[in-house]
Amino acid sequence: MKRILFCVLIGVFALLGVSAQPVIKKVQVALIPNHADALYKVGEQAKFKVVAMDCGIALNDVTIDYEVSEDLLPAHLKKSITLKGYEGTINAGTLKEPGYLRVKAIVKHEGSTYTSYSTVGFEPDKLMPLVKMPADFEEYWTNTLKLLDKVELSPKMERIAERCTDKVEVYHISYGNVGRTRMYGVLTMPKKEGKYPAILRVPGAGVHAMSGNVTWAAKGAIVLEIGIHGIPVIMEGSVYSDLANGVLSGYFVDGIENRDSYFYRRVFLGCVKAVDFLLSLPNSNGKVGVMGGSQGGMLAMATSYLDKRIAATGVYFPAFCDQEAYLYGRTGGWPHFFRNKENGKKEYLETVRYYDGANFAKGLKAPVYYAFGYNDLTCGPTTSQATYNVIPGPKTLVIGENQGHWLFPEHFSGMWEWMIEELNK
Repeated sequence: MKRILFCVLIGVFALLGVSAQPVIKKVQVALIPNHADALYKVGEQAKFKVVAMDCGIALNDVTIDYEVSEDLLPAHLKKSITLKGYEGTINAGTLKEPGYLRVKAIVKHEGSTYTSYSTVGFEPDKLMPLVKMPADFEEYWTNTLKLLDKVELSPKMERIAERCTDKVEVYHISYGNVGRTRMYGVLTMPKKEGKYPAILRVPGAGVHAMSGNVTWAAKGAIVLEIGIHGIPVIMEGSVYSDLANGVLSGYFVDGIENRDSYFYRRVFLGCVKAVDFLLSLPNSNGKVGVMGGSQGGMLAMATSYLDKRIAATGVYFPAFCDQEAYLYGRTGGWPHFFRNKENGKKEYLETVRYYDGANFAKGLKAPVYYAFGYNDLTCGPTTSQATYNVIPGPKTLVIGENQGHWLFPEHFSGMWEWMIEELNK
């Protein structure tokens, strides 16, 4: 696989992974499903009321082109509708099996083109991952973790005075990892004396700096945001963009030919070592949680599976889940290795199965807070829901029906509040 194929994707995904809510556009197309909860029985017909608005005022006699697809698969229906009386109805059809049906609406107005999406579920609680579980999955990771036994933590902490506040201390930190590498991150801690829960925040895809989390540290948590590339995380932004467009442009395929050489092996072990670092802090109360979205969602589940000291897990729209589902005619997880022949090789399957988020999800025991949106075009809801369905431990699901690859601030704050509450029990 050529790494150049992913240069553009990685840049876009780095931006999407921060959960930025999109800006409202001048012209919008509202697609309103005829079931208030956007859920249907298999075989039931889904219909959408469609309204086009310019600055919130309904438009009359406009033509809307629309496409219907099963999640991220190619459209199987393409038609047009002309609105009369400011609204119309789209008959999107149904699904014969559990999954998600998506309508994409395109309208041209005053020389510009606008696109909207709406997605509904058909018995999604019955979705199961299609990724195969290696017979020696648990044994492999148990043995791999033993590599950390010989790794010295060797922590280093450098105070970042300009980022500190009257309530929070901020440090650029690093610690030892396998292969004589180091993991780097930004640590934020309450200044007030006491014992606090610790939260490991693992990153979405990309190569970027870390700012730390002063907000939640001020509310009573130790927060460590880590990078995964073995480089400092407080350098100038141009350094990271150069790396993202250069030697790290397709890092997520590095070494994928073999499970022992794959890029994420070192990353997973570095996440476990982060738990050692957090528990070594004198103001830790002994409770550690992990949280992340996109790539970070997969990393959060892998860390929680590999390290039983994790007491709470926060996951939002996880990537790397049920990746081989494309081979069975269903939407698979980002980075969509098997969607097109040029984007992946079937011989990579053996490695991918050892790193698939859905396989880690099957062994999660700590409580999980899990969130995603139906309109996610990066990590489709099919993979997010199927992965959630196999989590055996206590779990809380938060759905944003019209969310894409981002979270509403209320949902994001809810995850943080849940996490701190769990870790203070």
